[in-house]
Amino acid sequence: MPKPTSRSARRKGSETKPQDKGNLYDEVTARIIAELEAGRLPWVQPWGRTGTTGPGLPRNALTARTYSGVNVLILWGAVIEHGWPSQSWLTFRQAQEAGGCVMKGEHGVTVVYADRFTPEAEKERARRDGDEARAVPFLKRFTVFNVAQCEGLRPGLASDPTPLPEREIVPLAEDVIAASGVDFRIGGDRAFYAPDPDFVQVPPQPAFFEQINYYRTCLHELTHNAVTRIMPHGAENARLAA
Repeated sequence: MPKPTSRSARRKGSETKPQDKGNLYDEVTARIIAELEAGRLPWVQPWGRTGTTGPGLPRNALTARTYSGVNVLILWGAVIEHGWPSQSWLTFRQAQEAGGCVMKGEHGVTVVYADRFTPEAEKERARRDGDEARAVPFLKRFTVFNVAQCEGLRPGLASDPTPLPEREIVPLAEDVIAASGVDFRIGGDRAFYAPDPDFVQVPPQPAFFEQINYYRTCLHELTHNAVTRIMPHGAENARLAA
């Protein structure tokens, strides 16, 4: 996947001047398409890497304000890709305001800010013509860094949710898995059924943003195994459905 547009920590200006709106829309769209093509669907896939952060919206660590719109998808995708243990972000200058700095060589992730403003000339025209002033939409880009890319930050910044426990056992679901008789393996960062060696593998439960999704994923993958046993050409169907 092409790396997100970013700036090195060596460049001290996180905020950038307004760019051509059309080009910026195209850039963001291309990044989301790249995520889809790489099979990374942060708004669908219910797990990340083991030890990554739990559920929650990406937030600014200094202001505690949550990001919105397409920025949520962009930042979730970055957390999943890099395995960062936090959903908290800062601009380069905000990291300095928080008493620390972005570590040398780190690269940030570009997010966008959309709003509208009314030029003074338009306000004057509206007063002259007696109608409503028309606001002009604009789009601006910022570079943010995950707090895991920073050092020396003062304590007390906006914190992430309390980590989930290692396991949250659902006895009935465990009984179903055991009764299936399937070679059931736990590990890695993918969930799949392998028809030829005939086994199911899922990531460990702590990798899931909401632990109940661990069992949903386990049972989903077990259905692929069941397809191979009850349908003609089941192995091929299971492979296509995975």
